[in-house]
Amino acid sequence: MKNKSYIGISFIVLLFGIWAVPKIVAKFQKSDLHTMGSVPAFELTDQNNKKISNKDYFGKVYVVEFFFSTCPTICPKMNQNMLQLQKEFYGKPDFGIASITIDPEKDTSEHLKRHAETLGVKHYNWHFLTGNKEYIYKLAQSGFNLYAGENKEVNGGFEHSGMFALIDKEGNIRCRRDTYDNPILYYDGLEQPGIDMLKEDIKKLLEE
Repeated sequence: MKNKSYIGISFIVLLFGIWAVPKIVAKFQKSDLHTMGSVPAFELTDQNNKKISNKDYFGKVYVVEFFFSTCPTICPKMNQNMLQLQKEFYGKPDFGIASITIDPEKDTSEHLKRHAETLGVKHYNWHFLTGNKEYIYKLAQSGFNLYAGENKEVNGGFEHSGMFALIDKEGNIRCRRDTYDNPILYYDGLEQPGIDMLKEDIKKLLEE
């Protein structure tokens, strides 16, 4: 009787193991998000006057935007949408945001700190970054392929993309594909559908 009981228990344990293993393995599989390539290397100064590089974000899923604090057009909406992400992933140590100014002459660390406080930034991995203007423009245009530049003819004096870049824990730029199986490249930082997609895809990357 003891042998039969032992065999029965062993069989149940084996069945449980076969059922559980795929679920455990699935959690650590790569998601179906497209990989565009490695994030460009960067080192800038944040609102606390601390040097922050892409290496500081390694092991974290993070979102990158280019903005400036005195922007009278799209930046306030972009910042508000970033606040949505902060709320969604608050308390997640493996999530972060990099908000890079394209007007570093005005947006000093001190100014960005006040800007962050005004916005209600609380996530410890949300860095507002400043540095050399030419360096930042090269990072935006050549590194991320997101436009940023001066234009005295437009309201605010600067132009830039309203798109957000999504970076995985290994430092790769990731995105989903559209209905035609083409990578969307970046996420719309101005409209709610783009932010909803971003939330979904951040969750996927956090599970990788």
